[in-house]
Amino acid sequence: MLRYSADVRTLLWCLAMPVVALSMYAAPQLIPYLCPLACYLALSAGVIAHNHNHCPTFRNRKMNEAMGMWLSLFYGYPTFVWIPTHNLNHHKFVNKAGDATITWRYSKKHNFLVAFFFPFISTYWQQEPTKAFIEKARARNPALFRQIVLQYVVWGGTHAALVALAIFMHGVAGGLRIWAFAFLIPAFFSLWTIMFFNYIQHVHADPWSDHDHSRSFTGRLINFFLFNNGLHAVHHETPGLHWSLLPEAHAKIAASIHPDLKPVSFFGWCFRSYVMAPLMPRFGTKQVGRAPYDPPSGAPVDVSFGDDLQAVDSGVNIARV
Repeated sequence: MLRYSADVRTLLWCLAMPVVALSMYAAPQLIPYLCPLACYLALSAGVIAHNHNHCPTFRNRKMNEAMGMWLSLFYGYPTFVWIPTHNLNHHKFVNKAGDATITWRYSKKHNFLVAFFFPFISTYWQQEPTKAFIEKARARNPALFRQIVLQYVVWGGTHAALVALAIFMHGVAGGLRIWAFAFLIPAFFSLWTIMFFNYIQHVHADPWSDHDHSRSFTGRLINFFLFNNGLHAVHHETPGLHWSLLPEAHAKIAASIHPDLKPVSFFGWCFRSYVMAPLMPRFGTKQVGRAPYDPPSGAPVDVSFGDDLQAVDSGVNIARV
């Protein structure tokens, strides 16, 4: 029932998520070893949710809806939010004015503090497209609205049950502690890291360019563990393309991408940008091409959210403007 056989690996990761989390319920002494793995799997849930909303995993609609609910339990929030904030907003504006996740809202600089706080700022501003999407779904698409409500109910109800189970097994203090290490901390890590990735993939890139609009990390290791999500430029150019096909598509445009926007190592890039650059500025990023706040028309920019989202179903891939 899979649309692409590569998603066998996706399903294996999805099955590992509850095994690792609930193993901490059964054996709390394993928390120091399993919590980091749970954090990685929660991040994977976010990456898989991103892929799933762009290119559904199953041929069957109901199974795709169930997949979204399953991922919500580990990602940390109902996964429908990818549609208004990412598919319909970020992919349309790509760090230009109108994008709720612009990297330059309060600072045009790139340093560790700006990058660290970006996920919190981005979370705040993504509320507007999310609210608009829910309201339009309520008014125009009752089936979609019911699906949104159901995701919230399943997400909230399941975590209430998981908290209750942990307390039943280990008492109030012990149960809350175990639930936090098994689910809460991994979810926070996932949500923060996903938005941090969005920041570093666009800061100082040129959104007006055909191929220099995004930073791609080309290393094999990060792309294996994050389902090729390091290859960000080609994803923005072909958002509906399945994650397993991105390396081949990236190879076709790689020569056209500015060298500064296709580093190999994610950790090496972070070390240069946040450890070496404060001491030796030459290791920091520089604006490639035209800045996102400098439109070719010379017109003033308006960073407020424009309520033009449509209440549509999952899998929508809007074109760049």
